[in-house]
Amino acid sequence: MKSIFLIILIVPIVLASPIEEEDHIPRFKNGRPKHGFLGSPHVKHSENFKSATPQWFTQKLNHFDDSDSRTWQQRYFVNASSFAFEGPVFLMIGGEGPLSPNWVSVGTMVEYAAEYKALVVAVEHRFYGESHPLGDMSTDSLKYLSSEQALADLASFREAMVKQFSLTSKNLWIAFGGSYPGALSAWFRTKYPHLVHGSVATSAPIFAQLDFPQYLEVATDSLTDDSCQVNVRTATDALGNYTLTEAGLKYLSARFRTCKPLTSNQFDIQNFAEAIAGNFFGVVQYNKDNREFEGAVGTNITISVLCSIMNNATLGDSIERYAIINDLMLHTYGSKCVDTTYDDYVTSMQKTDWKSSAAEGGRQWLYQTCTEFGFYQTTDSPKQVYGSLFPLSFSLKQCMDIFGEQFNATNINRGIDWTNANYGGYGMTATRIIFPNGSIDPWHALSFTEDTKDLIAIFIKGTAHCANMYPSGPNDSEELVAAKQKINALIGEWLASPDVHYHN
Repeated sequence: MKSIFLIILIVPIVLASPIEEEDHIPRFKNGRPKHGFLGSPHVKHSENFKSATPQWFTQKLNHFDDSDSRTWQQRYFVNASSFAFEGPVFLMIGGEGPLSPNWVSVGTMVEYAAEYKALVVAVEHRFYGESHPLGDMSTDSLKYLSSEQALADLASFREAMVKQFSLTSKNLWIAFGGSYPGALSAWFRTKYPHLVHGSVATSAPIFAQLDFPQYLEVATDSLTDDSCQVNVRTATDALGNYTLTEAGLKYLSARFRTCKPLTSNQFDIQNFAEAIAGNFFGVVQYNKDNREFEGAVGTNITISVLCSIMNNATLGDSIERYAIINDLMLHTYGSKCVDTTYDDYVTSMQKTDWKSSAAEGGRQWLYQTCTEFGFYQTTDSPKQVYGSLFPLSFSLKQCMDIFGEQFNATNINRGIDWTNANYGGYGMTATRIIFPNGSIDPWHALSFTEDTKDLIAIFIKGTAHCANMYPSGPNDSEELVAAKQKINALIGEWLASPDVHYHN
């Protein structure tokens, strides 16, 4: 408890006037941290550590139109320090944010590579980070942002690396990815089995779904105890009641330090409620396993810390404790206030310039959810404690307001249906794919947590999002250590059984 109070003491807890601040992407939106689902693995820098040098590959813009000859430069990284003749190739797939060069230097994939003498390569996803296929992120440009194009990018990249490094069919490829790239890893093995020998699909949401209320259900179950759940529910109910009166809105604006005063505007209130609940979602999704990689470097904010605050009646009533957590998170992220104005959010996300804050990945990822995935974390389930103020209709409104009226529920559902038909969803048929998932990670609800036919599930009790991908350390739980060892053993079995023939 002492550590909790030390953290709180450095946060100003006063009923200050709302603070004006320029618009920026919220720190946690649609389940996505500001810089993407998969952060950069921490490196203990030494005199000998050198970050991998970015390299560039000429990639096709549209793999499905032979008459379109346009190309662009895709960023990738290489680490050949462990590579030996006829060794495998380990491919790290980038996702909905900048690809860190550290992924070819540290992490469990690199640890496995040292054992199997693998060439390590990592390629950034089109339209994210510095991989810009076109000059802007307009809706017309984003037509070329899709998982299908990204998988074709991987196939093209793989063939180019074969030539560049003079690889043969004996150099077996294993794909790795976490979160959305975890799904890409599984789909790469499914759609291009002749190019990749096996895949490790960590925290991979392989089933596209418009309404994803299970996210909040798992984020409820992951709280430490029933008292914490009750206190969070009491706080969110009280917050909802405060939104019904002018005096209540004034209180919320001051106590939760909104950038602009809250009004009775329905969409501002929904945006506010989602942002405050997001304080919990970010911690639950990453918890103690890799919070520092998600952006909260140097903090020890975990589910236990949040619940210790929510269960401490000496700090005030439940909504005061909810506000204390908001103060704590604002301080942690170096923010002065909470963005609540819906129109400001829409305006920021409509920016198409690569230098805009939307280019950090928020606009691109929202586009993908509005065209092929859904994944909207809503309050539509009664089996969660985060209130009822951001239903599915709120997420659907964002798609239409930011990208256009054609991005409506009917068309989004059409895209979701195609995604599941194209990749198989829960009916996916493939071999040599591992699905590691953490029990407290809400995204496991859309993945495999039990073995299915030839697909191997590793459900890791007590761990969070992508926990098995980060560097091994002394604080790894027994369950996490065992999971990493099992993954390593399975990769070893795959490499010992090269029962396929590749075209190189």
